[in-house]
Amino acid sequence: MNKKTIDQVDLKGKRVLVRVDFNVPIKQNAITDDTRIVESLPTIRKIIRDGGKAILMSHLGRPKGKPNMEFTLKPVADHLARLLGMPVGFAPDCIGPQVRTMVGAMANGSCLLLENLRFHAEEEANDPAFARNLAESGDLYVNDAFGSAHRAHASTEGVTHYLSPSVAGYLMQKEIDYLGRAIGSPVRPYIAIIGGAKISGKIDVIENLMPKVNTLLIGGGMMFTFYKAKGMEIGTSLLEPDKLDVAKKILDLAAKRNLNLVLPVDCIVADRMDNNADRKTVPVTGIPPGWMGLDIGAETVKLFSTALLGAKTVVWNGPMGVFEMDNFAAGTKAIATTLADITSKGATTIVGGGDSAAAIAQLGLEKKVSHVSTGGGASLEFLEGKTLPGVAALTDR
Repeated sequence: MNKKTIDQVDLKGKRVLVRVDFNVPIKQNAITDDTRIVESLPTIRKIIRDGGKAILMSHLGRPKGKPNMEFTLKPVADHLARLLGMPVGFAPDCIGPQVRTMVGAMANGSCLLLENLRFHAEEEANDPAFARNLAESGDLYVNDAFGSAHRAHASTEGVTHYLSPSVAGYLMQKEIDYLGRAIGSPVRPYIAIIGGAKISGKIDVIENLMPKVNTLLIGGGMMFTFYKAKGMEIGTSLLEPDKLDVAKKILDLAAKRNLNLVLPVDCIVADRMDNNADRKTVPVTGIPPGWMGLDIGAETVKLFSTALLGAKTVVWNGPMGVFEMDNFAAGTKAIATTLADITSKGATTIVGGGDSAAAIAQLGLEKKVSHVSTGGGASLEFLEGKTLPGVAALTDR
């Protein structure tokens, strides 16, 4: 982490403009999952405790660049006030004279949440005038929104041109530390588990991790494109015909590098995509025509778990099957449980955001692994070895 952090700046009496990721699910004005809000609390509390003025900005949903009260952040302000145990002001916009007046009236140690950034099309366009307007509310900038760090938007990249220093909050720091170690200096043996439906979304991650890991375990819907590339029968399982060459290239590369690339040995197949479909476990060499693979089988769970028991660093991105359906969730559950087990024995386990994070939360195991990333797309791009604009824009140490 070669960027300045919130611990390296004086916050007392300062207007601290903070980019948070409060893009949370809301039903009937109630927040159904407040993980992202909770994860930002250490940074917000630090500003309040040090006598700074916390001015928070976030996006929520896709309001398409104009005000739409279906996507107002007001319920988030109310929820945050309960979590902090103190009043949280709410501004009806994120820029403009009313916002300036409200910021000007703030006392040291107080908190204000601005309305949804995406009520302005200029946010996603990274418009310099809009970024300058946002910057007018702050004396310095803190980015704690790792989930948006892979986007060069006005609130993540543009604003840093007008506010100095621009530093990382605690969540941003934690994400970069964990993911950075997995990419740069992992304790070995180092295993990556890559799942999910499609190879297309994970090609760059696989190719970036291949020279770094000792073992690569592959599950999820993407395994069937690998099998097809080997000339095997996959029934009606998910297939990306245009990625067969890529799958073949990855298999050849693994063989050439002597990399331990492990594919499932059995899978649970069903006669249709339905939780109540007829299902059975078959070896991957025996997938019947007309049936589709929807989860890894018990033998594969044993194989993967045995491999994981010896690991010191594990990165997991993507479920093993259609975990949203109970009858095809066993593989994903088993991997999550094994990760919790090896974490308690000293391994560092990192769960990349998105579906894997959802799966581990569903099982209540998020506190039993070392780190669950709050950023789906951002963690994926980081693992691909890409530079994240929101991180690159921060002030160097």
